[in-house]
Amino acid sequence: MQVLGKDKVIFSFNQDNKVAYFVDDGEVFTVETDDCYSGQIKDSSVLRPDIDISIMDCSVGPIYVNGAEPDDVLCVEILGIDFAPQGVMVTSPGLGVLGEKTKKANTKIIPIKDGYAHFSKDIILPLTPMVGVIGVAPRSGDIHCAVPGDHGSNMDTKVITVGSKVYLPVAIKGALLAVGDLHACMGDGELSGTGIETAGKILMKTTVVKGTRLERPMVETKDSMYTIASAKEFKDGVHTAVEDMVNYLMRKTGLGFQDAYRLLSATCDIQVSQVVNDLHTFRVRAPKALLKLGGI
Repeated sequence: MQVLGKDKVIFSFNQDNKVAYFVDDGEVFTVETDDCYSGQIKDSSVLRPDIDISIMDCSVGPIYVNGAEPDDVLCVEILGIDFAPQGVMVTSPGLGVLGEKTKKANTKIIPIKDGYAHFSKDIILPLTPMVGVIGVAPRSGDIHCAVPGDHGSNMDTKVITVGSKVYLPVAIKGALLAVGDLHACMGDGELSGTGIETAGKILMKTTVVKGTRLERPMVETKDSMYTIASAKEFKDGVHTAVEDMVNYLMRKTGLGFQDAYRLLSATCDIQVSQVVNDLHTFRVRAPKALLKLGGI
């Protein structure tokens, strides 16, 4: 099995990045990743203002997926996530929803052991592993790995976890997949500006889906389907995610717009993935069993 090392990374998604690795359609492989700070924070003496922000959210890749062609869909299945023995959370003036209340930068190192994050002596959190950055080359432009978009990237969506399938729209031959930014724990919103950021390894499988076209990412979990959209304004992100889900329901159920729209309102939920990046990320959840859904 291939192990794709963390020494080959990108800092932005584009169609001109030099290929670092090749994988086959249907291949299972491991990706080693640094934390979102590119390993710059080793202990609590290193503060966020001390580090090079330009190399944050670096992502391992690009990974050329054999058989992927423009207008295909790339399915990336997350089969396992292993973490380094510690994670980090920082606070800094201006960071997160209440950044104006943070007067001084601070770094907290959080040990990770036996399936738990040891936040303090009295607060021990079960791990909720997730992949923060996962994406492919966009249809145009050069987009920093910290910025989410229609190509994926820094969606910081906690349902991208072990057992999930992430569906990404392919814009270029080979797709040019890249991944990184593991979190040991993170709540919806990523409200202080970070989850428990950590290095680690991701076991994943890539599958090329022919005959279906996506405009934006979708995620499938054991019990739900999600459409995902990122935008500057709340109403714009929600509008796009809702429209994508209505279109998905029409395609999968055969319903017309009116009934698909009503079905969404009766059964689906709008959820917030993150509100701290340049673009905010939203998702709409549809229950698979109730609506007899699955796949794209």
